[in-house]
This record gives sequence, structure tokens and C-alpha cells, in this order.
Amino acid sequence: MSAKERTAFPVRITAFLVALTVLTTGLWLALPASPAFAQEPVYRPWSLRDLFFPRREPRLAPPADVPGGRSKGNVRKKAPKARAVARKPAEPEIPVIDKEPDAKVVLVIGDFLGSGLADGLGILYAENPKIRIVDRSKGSSGFVREDYFNWPKEIGALIETEKPAAIAVMMGSNDRQQMRVGDTRETLGTDNWNKEYAKRTEALAKAITERKVPFVWVGVPAFRSSKMTSDMLAFNDIYRAASEEAKAEFVDVWDGFVDENGAFITTGPDVSGQPVRLRSDDGINLTQAGKRKLAFYAEKPLSKILGLTTAPGAAAVPALPALTPETQKAAPVDRTVPISLNDPELDGGTELLGANVGKASPRSPGEKLAIDGIAPEAKPGRADDFSWPPRPAEPATAAAPAIPDTTATVRR
Repeated sequence: MSAKERTAFPVRITAFLVALTVLTTGLWLALPASPAFAQEPVYRPWSLRDLFFPRREPRLAPPADVPGGRSKGNVRKKAPKARAVARKPAEPEIPVIDKEPDAKVVLVIGDFLGSGLADGLGILYAENPKIRIVDRSKGSSGFVREDYFNWPKEIGALIETEKPAAIAVMMGSNDRQQMRVGDTRETLGTDNWNKEYAKRTEALAKAITERKVPFVWVGVPAFRSSKMTSDMLAFNDIYRAASEEAKAEFVDVWDGFVDENGAFITTGPDVSGQPVRLRSDDGINLTQAGKRKLAFYAEKPLSKILGLTTAPGAAAVPALPALTPETQKAAPVDRTVPISLNDPELDGGTELLGANVGKASPRSPGEKLAIDGIAPEAKPGRADDFSWPPRPAEPATAAAPAIPDTTATVRR
């Protein structure tokens, strides 16, 4: 091979390899794409190789058909946590009964507590068609703010309009404030304040009495605030004095809303003795059960005024049949002749049971000690023998002979 041929040989080999590479690439591109190559990019699970040779393409999430992967259908979603929702117990439905045209009217006056009393009385007499409750309370009223509502002056018009058979009064929760007396503002608790307040309560009681309408005055309960509770105690004393002066009955509800120590309670027994919530979260207002409890205290004096012999809604007890001459005749009675303790001969005996027959038996030392106080004579040498000089002790009793063994011996 000449030098020229040796120089051209590498060039020919290189050209051949390039042509072969182009041909192979063209054939590869002409082939249809397989499913494996049609999915781009291809998922490759992580291996230790990725630690030393990081892959250029981004790592993909494993598909559903790859072991270790999870399909969307198999993903378990966490159930949302159920939130605890405090549900109020359902209030019992109050049946609606039409009242009779001539039903007796109970007029309720006062502040927001008086409105609660009216609600409780409405539940109490809901099934009685002969009693109708009329609520004419003013939530923000009282005896201090006469410029807002003057009860002694307004009660006359209310009585003329409603013509009540009885009136229930309950107010005072809004009166813990300054009171104008003439041109002066008096502070709560001073002597002038107390005198003027008592005067206004007596004016209301007198205005009701002058119109010949019987009424009951329901006292105020305790509250969460200790200062407010002490003021309510003083108010109740004033209300009691005003109602007694007018020959009316004062209804004390204090014990129904405190515990055995006299402290305010939110939850307590209802009218049936079951523990229920009586007051709202503010420690002032009443729940439905608390309003019903107020009516429970006022029920007895109101029923007395209204002439109700049975409790509202209670079934009447049937009257007993009238007595006739035939029913008044006494039935014959077989009587047993009484037995005399001094004459027990009805059964053939001459002595009572337990009597000693014949010669009386001597009494035992225990009977002598218990009846006559005569102790038995102490034996010489015993601890209770106090004779002097000491007496010699009695000789010991000879030991009893041993009992021979009579058990037969079994020989084998």
C-alpha cells in the first residue's frame, strides 16, 4: 500500500462509520414509538445511584401501576372531625287552648323579671280555659325612673282596661341607681333614698288596693353579683313591708335560686326536683325553667285569690257517693270476749303462763345480785375475798382419772 493509500484509508473508515450511524438513526426514528417511549418523562424510582449521580430530569410521582404507588381511587381521605355542637334541649310544646270569653284575667306588671313571671304563669295556666294571663310589664321600668314610667300613676288605667281578677307585681332589678328626690339626686342606700323608695312602693300598693283588686307581690331572686344580691335583699324587705301594709301576700322566691349556703346558683332543681339550668350566662336573666319556677311560687296564692280548688291542669277528684240510710247501717261484727288476766280458766288452767306451780324454786345467785343486790360469798383465797385475817384457800380438787382409750386396735 502506497503512502497515498495509507493516508486515505482512515478517511474512508470515518466516512463509513458516519454513514452507518446516520442510517441507523434514520431507521430508529422511522420505527413507531412504543408505549414505553411514548410516555415522557419516564418514571424511575429513587436508588443509591441518585446520591452520587443526580439525575437531570425532575423526579416524578410514582404512577398507579408502579409497586409502592397509590392510585387516587385508593387514597383514604381523613374524615373531618366532628365538631361538638352544644344543642339546647327541645322545649316541650305548650298546647294552645282557647280561653273562654269570661275567663278571669291575671294582670302581670313589673320589669323584665315580671315579664319572665308572666311567661311562667302562661305555661302554668295554658291548659286552663278559665284563666288568662295578661303581660303589661315594662322591661326597663322600676320605681326610680318615674320619668320613664310611673307605675303608681299608670296602674289605674291598666286596671280599667284589663279588668283583672288578680294582679302579680314583680320589679326592682333596674332600681340600683341614683334617684331624684325633689332637686337632689340621692345615692343608692342612703337614708333619704330608702325612705323615698319605700314611699313609692307603698304608693303602688295603695293604688291597687283603692281599686279593690287583690294582688300578690313576688320578691326578686339572687343574682351572680354579690353587691347586687345584697341590694336585692334590702329591696325584698321594702316590698314585704308594702304588701303587708296593703293586706296582700308577699311571695318569697329567694330559696329557690340559691344553694343550701345561700349562694347564687345557675343550675338547680326545677318544679319536679330535676336539676336544670335556671339562669342565663349573665347571671341575671332567667331560663324557661327559671320562669316556670317563679310561677310555681306564685301559683298557690294566686289560686287562692282565683278560687281554684285544684292545681291548674290537674284532674278533678270524683266526689264520694252520698250516704243513705241503707249505707249508714253498720254491718254485724263478731266480737271476741276479752280474757281477764286474773281469771285464766277459759282454757282449763288456774295459773297464768309462766307462773310457779307448787313450792317456789330458790333464786339463783345472779337473780339475788340483780334484784336484791346481794353478791355471792367469795371463796377463800380468791381475789374478791377481803376477809381478815385471810382464810386459807380451799384444797385443790383432785384431778379426774384419765379416760381409757377404748378404741380398738386393728391388727393386720
